[in-house]
Amino acid sequence: MDKEIIVSSIELIELCTKKLMSHGLSQKHAGIVADVLVHANLRGVDSHGINRMGHYIQRLKAGGLNPTPNIQMKSTGPCSAIVDGDDGFGHIIAKEAMDHAIAIAEQNGVGMISIINSSHCGALSYFVNQAVEHNMIGIMMVNTDKFVVPFGAAEPYFGTNPIAFGFPTHQQKPIILDMATSQVAVGKILYAKQVGKSIPADWAVDAEGNPTEDPNQVVALNPMGGPKGTGLALVIDIFSGILTGSGFGPHVSQMYGNYNKARKLGHFLMAINISCLTDSTIFKYKIDQLIDELHQLQPAPGHQSVYIPGEPEQMRVIERMKYGIPVPESAYTFLQE
Repeated sequence: MDKEIIVSSIELIELCTKKLMSHGLSQKHAGIVADVLVHANLRGVDSHGINRMGHYIQRLKAGGLNPTPNIQMKSTGPCSAIVDGDDGFGHIIAKEAMDHAIAIAEQNGVGMISIINSSHCGALSYFVNQAVEHNMIGIMMVNTDKFVVPFGAAEPYFGTNPIAFGFPTHQQKPIILDMATSQVAVGKILYAKQVGKSIPADWAVDAEGNPTEDPNQVVALNPMGGPKGTGLALVIDIFSGILTGSGFGPHVSQMYGNYNKARKLGHFLMAINISCLTDSTIFKYKIDQLIDELHQLQPAPGHQSVYIPGEPEQMRVIERMKYGIPVPESAYTFLQE
C-alpha cells in the first residue's frame, strides 16, 4: 500500500514543471500542464492531478505525445474556430482554445471551438473557469475511450465522457459543475488501486457484470443515473467526437495502451458573453441569490448543508492551500527522479 505525504501546491507545480521540461516541453507549456494538474489536486480531484504524470512521461518517451506542438487555430466563422493541437498535451491545447473562444465571445457574443488532434486534458473545471474569470459562461465536453456499460447493455461502449459548466457570480464563489457521465471518473478507480482502498459497490462491475468493491476487479463503470447518464454520454460523444471529426464510442483511442501512437482526441468548448443576452451585473446578482436560497434550505437527514456544484471542491482548495496536498509517496518520488 502506497502511503500518502503532504506537499504544498507550489512545490508540486515546481516539480511537475521541471519534470516535463526535462522531457522536452518549454517552460511555458510545462507550467500550464503543471498548473492544470495541481488545480485538480487542490480541488480534491486527485484522480486528475499529479498522479497522471507517470502516464504522460511514458507517452512522451514512447512518442505518443508531441512535446513541442505547433498549435494552429483556423477561423471558420464569426463565432467559431477549429484548433489543431498537433498531438500535444491536451491541457495546453484546451487552455489556448478557451482563450481564443473568450476573445471571439468578447467581439461576437459567443465563441465555439472544435479541438482536433488533442490528448488527455485533465480536469475540465480549469478551462470553464477561464471563461468565468472573464465574466462569461464556460462550457466544455470531452469524450474518452470506452469503459462504461450503457444502460441495458452487457458490455462497454461509451467513455466516462465528462462535461463542465462555469457560471460567474457577484460575491459568491462561481458555480463550477464538472462531472463524468459515468458513476465516477476512471481516475478514481486508478487512485483507489494505488492507495489500496476499496470502492463503493455501485461504481463499477467485474468481468461477469457483477458489482464489485475491489478496484482491481473492475472491467467497466456504470453510467450515472442509468439511462440519463447514457443519454448524456451519447450527446457528448456527438459534440466531442462526431462534430469534431474525431473518434467516438469504441473508436476513441485508448489512454492506457499504444503509447507510441498519438490519440487524436476531439474536444468541444464554448464561451458565452452574458452581456450579449442580458444585463451581466443583474445576472451575477441573481446567481448569488440562487446560491443564497439553496444554502437556506433545510438540510435533509444526514446532511449538514445544501451544497452548490463545485462548492465542496472550493472548500477543499482553501484547506489544501493552507495545509498542503496529500499525494501518494510513489508519485512524489517519481517527480523528484
